[in-house]
Amino acid sequence: MNDIASLANHFLIAMPNLADPNFSRTVTLICEHSRDGAMGLIINRPADLHLRQILQQMDIEDNETAPLGLPVHLGGPVQGNRGFVVHEPLGNWESTLPVSDTLGVSTSRDILVALAQNRGPRRSFLALGYAGWAPGQLEREIAENAWLSGPADRSILFDMPPEQRWGAAANLLGIIDLAALSEEAGHA
Repeated sequence: MNDIASLANHFLIAMPNLADPNFSRTVTLICEHSRDGAMGLIINRPADLHLRQILQQMDIEDNETAPLGLPVHLGGPVQGNRGFVVHEPLGNWESTLPVSDTLGVSTSRDILVALAQNRGPRRSFLALGYAGWAPGQLEREIAENAWLSGPADRSILFDMPPEQRWGAAANLLGIIDLAALSEEAGHA
């Protein structure tokens, strides 16, 4: 497993038989993937929070033009109090992990201050917590038929209501009805 194909900038789509309550019926944006493991953010689990509450908790002053109603999502079961901003364009923030040439994930306070002043990135997605996989774990789960994967789509990430993202991500792969898929993995 020296050379693996990176799934960064891909969606992981939970198969209908995935019973783990943390991941059942989820779509996860893979932000980083290497032989050292993988990290991603679930994009279809809204929390009962908005940017306004995050800014208040962090004592960041906002202005009336800021997108204060921007929803916050549950990004995964790891470090649920840690915030992530997926954004486009990349910009020049203090702590950004590039996911692609145009998409990044930032964890620094400066991007939240910019959002509070309506000077942030053109498009943003907020999450608390993340999903993580140890070396080889994600590849094993895919081989066990827990996940489908396909290229990430910005319109699903930024524009679509969360409850439609699971089916829409599967549609990108030509799958109309996820529930109709076999639970058995095929091996050649």
